[in-house]
Amino acid sequence: MEKNRLIRKLNQTFIFISLVFFVFQCNVHGAEVDTIEIYSRAMDKDIKTVVIQPEGERNENLATLYLLHGYGGNYSNWVERAPHIKELADQYGILIVSPDGGHGSWYWDIEEDKQYQYETFITAELLSYIESNYGVSKDRNHRGITGLSMGGHGALYLALKHQEVYGAAGSTAGGVDFRPFPNNWEIKERLGEYAENKSKWENNTVIEMLHLYRPELGLELFVDCGEQDFFYEVNQNLHKRLNYLNIPHRYLTMPGKHNWDYWEKSILYQLTFFNDFFTKEVE
Repeated sequence: MEKNRLIRKLNQTFIFISLVFFVFQCNVHGAEVDTIEIYSRAMDKDIKTVVIQPEGERNENLATLYLLHGYGGNYSNWVERAPHIKELADQYGILIVSPDGGHGSWYWDIEEDKQYQYETFITAELLSYIESNYGVSKDRNHRGITGLSMGGHGALYLALKHQEVYGAAGSTAGGVDFRPFPNNWEIKERLGEYAENKSKWENNTVIEMLHLYRPELGLELFVDCGEQDFFYEVNQNLHKRLNYLNIPHRYLTMPGKHNWDYWEKSILYQLTFFNDFFTKEVE
């Protein structure tokens, strides 16, 4: 009887110590999270941006991952809804930058609307600010971009248009072909009605931009999507088109819908892909 009580007491002590250690680990985030404002000359406004710096990596040539949010979201979504990206930044030693992409911007430059110049902001103004103020590499082999939904489209769109800037690009549950959804997500407010502006829509949707791919630069691509996502079919079509054009890429599908339950899991695979890219030896 006394022996059993002793065993129970030892077990309780072990559990308590384990819980204390777990709580300690969960509350000690080495990564430093800052919310900053970056002035966009193109849009004449300040853009809020979350920057996650890995622990112990100051003044080093860090790799940078630009992480874009979806429609209706903002700069804080990723760090608030998938807080384990702080641990991933530490684990892989990657600087993660999550800018505000506006409401329904799709990360385009809209010629007739100065408030929507997000291609210029992300690829020029934001990149210049980060590389002038943080200890990051200025080599495209250490720059990546990815995002979810509208941000998945944005990441591939920007990377295909600026392959000299980004060495790798990803998309999770990306709106990689929005033509089947002509009345959704303010797209027609940016590009006009689909029926009257088909060529404009095609020029700005990822699946019709693959002719821009430059094999000599070797942009590396990773696409994933949940099998119950309303964007699943267009991502399947993108995968097939990439295969048809012999464009190397990684493609992953998993059970999941268009929600944070899926995205907070998919970011684990995204970060693994980017870490593999950033740490590989360049031939």
